[in-house]
Amino acid sequence: MIALVISVDLGESDYTAHAEEFLMLARGAGAEIAEVLSVRRSRPDAAGFIGSGKIEEAAALVKATGAEVVLFDQPLSPAQQRNLERHFEVRVVDRVALILDIFALRAHSHEGKLQVELAQLQHLSTRLTRMWTHLERQSGGIGVRGPGESQLETDRRLIGSRVRALRDRLERVQRQRLTQRRARQRGQTLSISLVGYTNAGKSTLFNALTRADAYAADQLFATLDTTTRKVWIEGAGQVVVSDTVGFIRSLPPTLIAAFRATLEETVHADLLLHVIDAASPQRDEQAFEVNKVLKDIGADDIPQILVYNKIDAAGYEPRVERNEHGTIARVFVSALHRSGLDGLRQSVAEFGGSTGNNAWNETVQPE
Repeated sequence: MIALVISVDLGESDYTAHAEEFLMLARGAGAEIAEVLSVRRSRPDAAGFIGSGKIEEAAALVKATGAEVVLFDQPLSPAQQRNLERHFEVRVVDRVALILDIFALRAHSHEGKLQVELAQLQHLSTRLTRMWTHLERQSGGIGVRGPGESQLETDRRLIGSRVRALRDRLERVQRQRLTQRRARQRGQTLSISLVGYTNAGKSTLFNALTRADAYAADQLFATLDTTTRKVWIEGAGQVVVSDTVGFIRSLPPTLIAAFRATLEETVHADLLLHVIDAASPQRDEQAFEVNKVLKDIGADDIPQILVYNKIDAAGYEPRVERNEHGTIARVFVSALHRSGLDGLRQSVAEFGGSTGNNAWNETVQPE
């Protein structure tokens, strides 16, 4: 689908990284980007976010490029989206809706599909009025008196009923996970979750550690469904390793809420392996965003080992670093080339043998 991308610089220090990330999201959703319109503003315009002059410029670009959709790299209010679509006469998709679309594309498990549908319906419920604006121009008459309001209310009731049903089904999934976790705890099995920014290489590392075949690709949100495997690590015994959904800056709150069942694996883990793309110039900012989401879901007090992945691209050697307490804090690996994994396994084994050590309760921050 041919797309016009509108990229808005609000004066943030990481605007360039934000803009590049959005282009990766757009391509990941299957968009063919015809043009990128960059807009600089001190604050959003209440009616159209980018102001009337830029709206006219964007409308001209839509016609000139034959764009079928406009992708907006900021979250839009329902009113802003409605106003922009009136000017452009094509569909407008903001950052939140684009991420939801990619999630819908990539979710494969039953649970993942339920979670995506829930997030989409919650997002859609705030935009139902926009879908019925064609009725606003009808002044009444035979056959057209009052259908807009009744259809709106019908849709709201249907969405409300479906949201309740999805939440009930996801609660059952949570109960099943809780039963499985209790069984693991009775067996004193160490539980490890891989967390990190999207495209940091979590699934590749998961496959390298567990010899699994979880889907891994150089794209944002390649993994949405939690995959769990048991693996034997010398010195730690049998451990359970879970590969979880990647995080991203400004992750929509509805997505965090909808994926809470999946993220439960993270909340109840004994140890987090926080995978960081060592070759990314934004690695510290990305690690900060991950820690922010971990705090949102109540997982910020779980011990972490920072795993700097992709050292082959960053020019680093495999190594293990300790903090001032002598506890392993950072491990440098290349999951793709399977180098440094012995150091990571030894780190997990050391953690498994020292879980009573209070030093592990101090979350290590990237330097």
